[in-house]
Amino acid sequence: MSGHSAQQAFQPLNLAILTVSDSRDETTDRSGQLLIESAQAAGHRVVAREIVPDDRYRLRAVFSRWIADPEIAAIISTGGTGITGRDCTPEAVLPLLDKELPGFGELFRSLSFTEIGTSTIQSRALAGIANATLIFCLPGSTGACRTAWERILKPQLDSRTQPCNFVQLLPRLRES
Repeated sequence: MSGHSAQQAFQPLNLAILTVSDSRDETTDRSGQLLIESAQAAGHRVVAREIVPDDRYRLRAVFSRWIADPEIAAIISTGGTGITGRDCTPEAVLPLLDKELPGFGELFRSLSFTEIGTSTIQSRALAGIANATLIFCLPGSTGACRTAWERILKPQLDSRTQPCNFVQLLPRLRES
């Protein structure tokens, strides 16, 4: 089980939040708003937010712009990870990744199984790294975003989490 180190200080990160939806706007985007509020409550800064329709090329353009921005440490998207015809977030993101983090999707589905049972198999949640930017693609439901944030992202984006966390690796992601 992981814990916090008393010696390590919290290090806030600059995050970007992307909602993938054909029907949501800022007033109806509950999942994106949950991620923003959760990140800010944890001490992080949300420096960018967009809502983009399920279109792999428009999504790829936003992800690419944020990946190229050295001020953004992590991108968290919500939506478009299902299996319907319009769901295309994985197809938009995978070609951009330098490294995929398959353990994220595996862990998310394992945690989600305790909440929604075998329906979790329909999730294509994924994570990876591109240009030293962490990328996390979550399902669109508020419950899924809460699970991913509370059980995976909040501890892994906290520099005090022991024995290791993503924050301590950020400076080394640019090494080749």
